[in-house]
Amino acid sequence: MSDHPFRRIFSPVMLALMLPAGAALADTPEVSLSGEGQVRYMPDSARLSFSINAEHPDADKALEQVRSTMEQWRDAIEDIRGELVDYSDASAHLYQRREPPRPVRDGNSQDEEPQTIAVASQTITFEIHDLDLLNPVLEKAQNLGMNYSLGQHQFFHSDEERLQRDALAAAIRNARERCRFAAAQLDMTCGEVKSLNLQSSGGGPVMMRMAEASAKADTVSEVGPREITATVQATFTME
Repeated sequence: MSDHPFRRIFSPVMLALMLPAGAALADTPEVSLSGEGQVRYMPDSARLSFSINAEHPDADKALEQVRSTMEQWRDAIEDIRGELVDYSDASAHLYQRREPPRPVRDGNSQDEEPQTIAVASQTITFEIHDLDLLNPVLEKAQNLGMNYSLGQHQFFHSDEERLQRDALAAAIRNARERCRFAAAQLDMTCGEVKSLNLQSSGGGPVMMRMAEASAKADTVSEVGPREITATVQATFTME
């Protein structure tokens, strides 16, 4: 233990002092270490997607059902339409599928003829930058039987770039503080930065109650905090 006092004291903060050997001891020594920074925040925005679906043997009737629901949706959101960012409801699709023949249940051994079913759908996408709108929007969709799902990836902060920068700044400050601590133990001072490697990652889990893709789904009762973590690997001169 006494042979390695530096390793014993400083290994928990992941730093290493690099001193030249022999005649090179007059050269400037360096210390390499890591720093960490965290920023916790609450999501304030969400990206949402809803779909209207209808099936009918007659394609025109399937389309009419979708159009009717679409009109009701537009009427329902008229008072908040201006707050739905990047709104789009132009994605409409119509295709046909073949129903397999089914046995006739009247004692006859013959099967029914295969049936062609038309499937019509229309997708609505937008962002909300005020989560107070979330449950009212979900309730409108549920009342019309629209399909949707919610996951943590759909929630975000409207200024996440700034939060990333804040986390990196905290990590750099942490690295500088560790350098100063190491220098003080050696009766030296922490000098200039020789190299710096920055990394950040976002998003701890969002604690929330998720709505299912059903008209009877519950609305979201809670959206919890997230965290951005940044790390730096830095090399400083020691003076």
